[in-house]
Amino acid sequence: MMKKLNLFHPGENSGLKSILSINGIGVILAFVVLAAYLTFASPNFLTVSNIMIVIRQAVFVALMGIGMTLIIAEGGIDLSVGATLGISGIAVAAMILAGVNIYLAVFLTLVLGCVIGLINGLLITQLRMPDFIATLGTLSIMRGLILMYTNGVPIYGLRFPEFQWFAQGFVGPVPVPILILLFFFLVFLYVLQGTKLGRYTLAIGTNPEAARLVGIDVYKIKLILFSICGFLSAVAGILLTSRTEAAVPTAGQGYELDVIAAVVIGGTSMTGGRANLYGTIIGAILMTTIRNGLNLLGINALLHQVVIGIFILIAVGIDSRISQRKP
Repeated sequence: MMKKLNLFHPGENSGLKSILSINGIGVILAFVVLAAYLTFASPNFLTVSNIMIVIRQAVFVALMGIGMTLIIAEGGIDLSVGATLGISGIAVAAMILAGVNIYLAVFLTLVLGCVIGLINGLLITQLRMPDFIATLGTLSIMRGLILMYTNGVPIYGLRFPEFQWFAQGFVGPVPVPILILLFFFLVFLYVLQGTKLGRYTLAIGTNPEAARLVGIDVYKIKLILFSICGFLSAVAGILLTSRTEAAVPTAGQGYELDVIAAVVIGGTSMTGGRANLYGTIIGAILMTTIRNGLNLLGINALLHQVVIGIFILIAVGIDSRISQRKP
C-alpha cells in the first residue's frame, strides 16, 4: 500500500519533506553555486531585467516539466513536448491571423495539445510502441508539418492586446505567465499528492504489473497523463507565441532536453515511482539560468547542448545511485 502524501499537514510525509529530500537539496545547492558564480563572472547577471528574462523563460520549461514529471513518474517519457509547443504556436498564430476569435483560437490550440498527447498515449497503449519511439515519431511528424506549412518562414503580425496579455500582461505587479505557472503547479501538485490519479501514477511507475493486478487501469492512466502533457505543452506554446508576437518554425527545438533535465535534476526518478514537482520548478529555473549564463559569458551557442547533455548525464547518474541505495 502506498502512503498518501499530504501537502497541507507538515507533520505528515508531505511537500516539505519532498523539497528537503536529497534530490531537492542537490538542485537548490547547484542553483545557488551557479548563481553565485555568474554574479561574479558577469555584471549583467544579477540585474532586474536579466532576472525577469530568466524567470519568464523558465515558465515555458516549467510548464512542460509539470507534464513531463507525471509522465516520468509513471515510468514513461515524452520526447515530443518541444514539437508540441512549436506546432501549438503555429496553430494559434494561424487561426488568429485568419480572423478566428482570439479566445476561441487559444481554446482550440489547447484542444490540439490534448489530442497530440492522446495520440501519443494511443500509440503506446494500443499499438504497444515504446514511449521513446512513439514520441520520437510524433516529434518528427510535427516538425515536418510545421516546415511544410510555414516554408521555414516565421509568422508575424500578432500584435493584438488581448493575445499579448497572456505573456506580457500583469496582475498587479506579478506577470501573468508566472500566475499561470503557479496555477498549474498547485493544481497538479494536488493531483499528484491528493487524488487517485496521482497515487495510481506513482503505483504504475513503481510496478506496472502489480498496479494492473490490483485493478488499476494502466492504459487509461497513461492516456490521461500524455493528454495532460500535451495540454501543458500547448499552454507553453501559446505563451511563447504571445511573448514574441510571432510563431517561429524552430520554436521549441531542443526544449525536450531542458525539460527532461529539469525534471530529473529536480528529483523525479527516471525509473518511475517518485515525483518532485517542487524540484521540477527549481530545475527549470536552473536549466534556464545555465543557458542565460552561457549567453552572458559569450560561450559559443554550439556548446550549449553539450553543457545541457552533461547535466542530464550527471543527473541520471546521481538518480541511479540514490535509487540503488534505497531499501
